[in-house]
Amino acid sequence: MNDFAWALAGFVLIHVGISATGLRARLVAAIGEWPYRGLFSLASLALLAWLVVGYQTMRDDPFDPLNEMLWLPPDWLRWPGYALSFLGVALAVTGVLSPGPTYAGFESRSLAQPEPARGVLRVTRHPFLWGAAVWGAGHLLINGERFAIMLFGGLALMAIFGARSIDRKGRARDADAWDRFADVTSNAPFAAIAQGRNKLALGEIGWRGLVGVAVSLAIMLTHGQLLRALAN
Repeated sequence: MNDFAWALAGFVLIHVGISATGLRARLVAAIGEWPYRGLFSLASLALLAWLVVGYQTMRDDPFDPLNEMLWLPPDWLRWPGYALSFLGVALAVTGVLSPGPTYAGFESRSLAQPEPARGVLRVTRHPFLWGAAVWGAGHLLINGERFAIMLFGGLALMAIFGARSIDRKGRARDADAWDRFADVTSNAPFAAIAQGRNKLALGEIGWRGLVGVAVSLAIMLTHGQLLRALAN
């Protein structure tokens, strides 16, 4: 395994093997919530930096086996892949800007409201994570290299498992409030709306959605330059 593979494995491991399991609760009990969050964030940033450096080294070596093609995506998959990648980034950015289950104190502030789910939370209670998963799925339709399957597939699966983990932790903190929230929302995007448990309210998404679309459009227009900058 090269640095890219080790860094990716470590990044996925701490998010799935620690944050999404009972090990997180034991660490929080031992050192406290905020020290845990600080150390977890530092570890994530360090692994992310290692991942970027490893990616650069791996892509510069044409003989690295991770650059080999596992499959050759047909041309007709490109536009669906672009569309999913665009929607994924827009949803993820909108989710970052919207108070949700990953925000500290969400249960005490938002779940007590008459309508606990508003804005993009009507679409999914985990917009950032599902945005990352959709973004990863879009790239899997376009990229067939070994490293791409590992990177985009791993991040997409990590996001989906992360959403389920947040559901479990939210219910453990306050089962009644969380169940009330879950009754009008869904993990999978648009499921609650399709089932009649909620409605789509684009006006509530407002400026957050516009920023998400703008950021996604900017990334698509500068994608080539960003990749070249990463490679240098």
